[in-house]
Amino acid sequence: MHPEHSFVFGVFLARTQPKKVNKNTYNIKERVKTMKINFGSQIFESDAPITVYDAAKEAFGMVERSVIAASVNGETVALNYEIGADADVKLLTFADKEGAHVFRHTASHILAQAVKRLYPETKLTIGPAIDDGFYYDFDSDVPFTPEILKNLESEMKKIVKENHKIERFELPRDEAIALMTEKNEPYKVQLIEELPEGETISFYRQGEFTDLCAGPHLFATGAVKAFKLTQCTGAYWKGDQNNKQLQRVYGIAFPTKDELNTYVTMLEEARKRDHNKIGRELEYFTTVDSIGQGLPIIMPKGARVIQTLQRWIEDEEQRRGYQMTKTPLMAKRDLYKISGHWDHYLDGMFILGDPYDETKECFALRPMTCPFQYQVFLNKKRSYRDLPMRLGETSTLFRNEDSGEMHGLIRVRQFTISEGHLILRPEQLEEEFKGCRDLALYCLDTLGLREDCSFRFSQWDPKRTDKYEGTPEQWDMAQGIMEKLLDENLGRGNYAIGIDEAAFYGPKLDIQIKNVFGKEDTLITIQIDMLLAKKFGMEYVDSDNTMKTPYIIHRTSMGCYERTLALLLEKYAGALPTWMAPVQVKMLPIGDEQIEYCEDIARKLTNLGVRVEVDRRNETIGYKLRNAQLEKVPYMIVVGAKEVESNTVAVRSRKDGEKGAMSPDQFISELLLEIAEKRR
Repeated sequence: MHPEHSFVFGVFLARTQPKKVNKNTYNIKERVKTMKINFGSQIFESDAPITVYDAAKEAFGMVERSVIAASVNGETVALNYEIGADADVKLLTFADKEGAHVFRHTASHILAQAVKRLYPETKLTIGPAIDDGFYYDFDSDVPFTPEILKNLESEMKKIVKENHKIERFELPRDEAIALMTEKNEPYKVQLIEELPEGETISFYRQGEFTDLCAGPHLFATGAVKAFKLTQCTGAYWKGDQNNKQLQRVYGIAFPTKDELNTYVTMLEEARKRDHNKIGRELEYFTTVDSIGQGLPIIMPKGARVIQTLQRWIEDEEQRRGYQMTKTPLMAKRDLYKISGHWDHYLDGMFILGDPYDETKECFALRPMTCPFQYQVFLNKKRSYRDLPMRLGETSTLFRNEDSGEMHGLIRVRQFTISEGHLILRPEQLEEEFKGCRDLALYCLDTLGLREDCSFRFSQWDPKRTDKYEGTPEQWDMAQGIMEKLLDENLGRGNYAIGIDEAAFYGPKLDIQIKNVFGKEDTLITIQIDMLLAKKFGMEYVDSDNTMKTPYIIHRTSMGCYERTLALLLEKYAGALPTWMAPVQVKMLPIGDEQIEYCEDIARKLTNLGVRVEVDRRNETIGYKLRNAQLEKVPYMIVVGAKEVESNTVAVRSRKDGEKGAMSPDQFISELLLEIAEKRR
């Protein structure tokens, strides 16, 4: 499930109140004589339950207007939340991720209120805050065109000006269902019915508008001073394409107009760097409706860049002791049943045949390479001396992503990755993990992407054991080992923790990166697997002549080639570094008389592995130069009669501008050095 959907259906209806640590912690009725409220720099004492806002006001004399929410013992709450026992409190502003989340969540309710005012027949579904704003999904017969979005913005401004107080209240299940039924909100009724028995069911009221919501929210609608609705897209209810398609309205919100304007300017710049725009304009890729969503056509320029990256990765892995494999693109369901993918990932696979008819053969396109590469190890009896076995493959994979998740080259249904599996003895795990980390960081440094990355320790969710293989004890051991490795290799505090983000067979290190719009995706992953080797019967003869089960590391060195190409186009605004550029040199003869001279130099460059083109068109040199600049070619070589006579070339660099005249040999020497060093 997409991270946004995981949030919505996991946290969206969770308890508003902080989790109870013991029977006294948040029981307001059992009053304590003295509470100590720790604000970090100051401890405030109270003899009775008190709201966060009142406690802060008494502790500091005043509460800054920038404070919009609070964290009480690690849980985000509203400022009117009552503290009933000792607590550690942090006041939150929009600058805090949690504070911004509360602010944006309130903005989504203001949007929903505006929609219900203007289009009362609209059915409400969900409206969470997200990292870069908020959205709300609506079931409406009215298409939310750009003009209608403007009308909604105007109505939202009225609601903000009215400054409605935002009030929370709870209802028993039957009354909650009755309320939403009376308001003709079937999606809300469904959400309530799906809640576990005993779950707190809370609502928020602002003016005439009431919404089912876990909160928290701001005090009043008037605090949301600046906002903008950015787009409307399609989205399936609960992210399931078998459900009804809804209209998802996205927006952004900030405390001030200056902050909003700054962000809008940033968005405009981001659109200029969007790989969907640049990649098509520069003819790196295209898409065709009749072929299908998430199935891009990689054009010659894009294919050349991917080929360059692929050769570099394969050569680098060979230098690091990897053996290359080439395995099938599909397999019978029997293989995926052994690995567990059939039970845990069937909906994400492309099936050839009836998956439920056991009397007939059924195949599936591979969503991963691991069970295929294991067959190399299983090909014969193995000794501890054979380990570690490092297997690498440039793997084309197929995953049945939801249509709403498709985005250019970043999320596609067919893609190619630099995949690898390391089969090893337990005592080799730490060294091999470090080697995988070093390879990943080397790739990121060389590409120039490391500064844009963050690290996430992806763990299982012990509350959702049906999603995972193995026992809690096995997961505790695997995660304990990975935590130790991450602390030693990255340093504690240098990685985030993602609950319910693990692979179904083990924890992993995900190297995350954001695109120009701030949407985060995984670029590289390193996973520890202590389960699948046993399922496949993988064993080796150890030094004591006993049979042992190996550990496995699943990893990518650079990740998905298509996604990497997209990120590179955005990072460099289409002006890729010379070593990976599809065309590295453009020869520009001023007239037909210089074409032969240019072709001679081009042949020499080609023989040395340089990607070069000669512009033979009957156009002015100014026109040829402008075209080469628009194509983001690193070097443009202008040749006229003077250059032919003096056996020189006039070099213009995309990066440094005019470099003047030099001999062809000098230019070639400098160019080859730049390429060899993979300069950025």
